[in-house]
Amino acid sequence: MSAARTLKVLTLNIWNRGGPWEERLQVIRAGLAAMRPDVVCLQEVLCLPDFDQGRLIAEGLGYEVAFGRDGDDHYPFGNAILSRWPIARTAVRPLPRGGTDENRVVTFASLDTPFGALPVFSTHLNWKLHQGHVRVQQVRELVAFIDHETTESDLPAVLAGDFNAEPESDEIRYLRGLTGLGGECVYFCDCWAAAGDGSAGSTFVRHNAYARNDHEPNRRIDYVFVRGPNERLEGVARQCSLAFDAPYGDVWASDHLGVLAEIGV
Repeated sequence: MSAARTLKVLTLNIWNRGGPWEERLQVIRAGLAAMRPDVVCLQEVLCLPDFDQGRLIAEGLGYEVAFGRDGDDHYPFGNAILSRWPIARTAVRPLPRGGTDENRVVTFASLDTPFGALPVFSTHLNWKLHQGHVRVQQVRELVAFIDHETTESDLPAVLAGDFNAEPESDEIRYLRGLTGLGGECVYFCDCWAAAGDGSAGSTFVRHNAYARNDHEPNRRIDYVFVRGPNERLEGVARQCSLAFDAPYGDVWASDHLGVLAEIGV
């Protein structure tokens, strides 16, 4: 595997149309132009007949766009994937609601990269602090969907998004291979844990003006995972950093910070 075989993946919950959207849009677009990620996973994306946030963010930056939601208007937003490479195939799967009224999904796109087919999954799990039992159901469904949509010849799958769960939670420990939740274990590399700067890496923080009024604790809830390394030594987290972690003037990109990972393939 040569050093050139790397890709950059960014994830960001864009907070739908919250706050000063037009100003935030410019901050997000400027950040993408500066960071130049190859793949962008977005959550809380509105895609309406006259208002498509994924395409507004991608416009003129060289990305193709895939979008998915479940069609229930309770939470009208969904997840998007922006790709510098052609999008060969897409799919969407609703996630278990666990008796709640939230309608979460995972959006999938197979990307035709110079290194091979790259499966990418963008997702957003239930948000309430006490709903870990629902998120456990959802991560199991995520893994089943990833298994269904990928083959051994693909590059290692990338899974990114807003999981609304801290690293110590059962749902994240399951993805990291630290518990089988009573069944078989799986393993996805948490890029921040493997290649971050050793700090907590919190992505929902009170010093962000748009998050402050929620009075929630600082915590890391946004992740880039890669299902590697595989037997070909593809899927190695090389670097990982926070993104959009400071305002431009007094405008933050979102109520979440982003995560930017460099992955060797």
